[in-house]
Amino acid sequence: MPLTYAVADRIATITLNRPDRLNAISTELPGALRDAVHAAEADDSVHVIVLQGAGRAFCAGYDLKDFAETPDVELLQDADRGPWDPIRDYRFMKHCTDCFASLWKSLKPTIAKVHGHAVAGGSDIALSCDFVVMADDARIGYPPARVWGVPTTAMWLVRLPPQQAKRMLLTGDTVSGREAAQMGLVLDAVPADALDARVDALARRMTGVPLNQLAMNKLLVNQAVEASGLANSQMLATLFDGIARHSPEGMWFKRYAEREGFKAAVQWRDSGKNIPTGDDLE
Repeated sequence: MPLTYAVADRIATITLNRPDRLNAISTELPGALRDAVHAAEADDSVHVIVLQGAGRAFCAGYDLKDFAETPDVELLQDADRGPWDPIRDYRFMKHCTDCFASLWKSLKPTIAKVHGHAVAGGSDIALSCDFVVMADDARIGYPPARVWGVPTTAMWLVRLPPQQAKRMLLTGDTVSGREAAQMGLVLDAVPADALDARVDALARRMTGVPLNQLAMNKLLVNQAVEASGLANSQMLATLFDGIARHSPEGMWFKRYAEREGFKAAVQWRDSGKNIPTGDDLE
């Protein structure tokens, strides 16, 4: 199972549970996460949902290593279907985006408890929650914004003013929990050994509020955000994500990962060196 689910004291705890892969997003995870959120939604004994990761990290993003290193295979392509289909790609990535957005759309408050890393698709998941509380030494960011990716949930635009959102997405930098809190990206950052207690205190503060009050006040805030065009931003970002993987630079990244390994491709991407194009692997 890609996650576990437990309920105690009016709090549903969802734990991403692939610690050997730093809870990287498998094909099964988005649907399982949506189903767990829906289970909490349907349970009147649950007032708050907490999302966390097992092991050393919250979530290291999509599990793309095998795909990136396999020659002549594109995402969502197989021998029977031929070359990359942008709409098939969009349909799959929109499914993931919609599953992560269940955290945002739930009528119950959601809290992401982040330790280690919440990067790439992992940041999409964390930022879809109502609240993000981080260990101050944890890292969050979207490194694939440098090449080969666009954040499909577009939640950076919700959390940050434009200049700060551009700072994160035009650099692909990661920031510590402490800096993320200073930017207003996350609610709070605390020492790692205080993270559980801080999240528990926040969750328990809301467990005594009636479900109807939680729902009405969350809907009030969410509708203001959604009226600003969140759905359109997510549609555009999800389309752009597929294009980014098939741009000249994106194809270079894929070919380089095939030849040198995904880790080497990521190291080049994050080094600040120029990204070549196409089949120029030198």
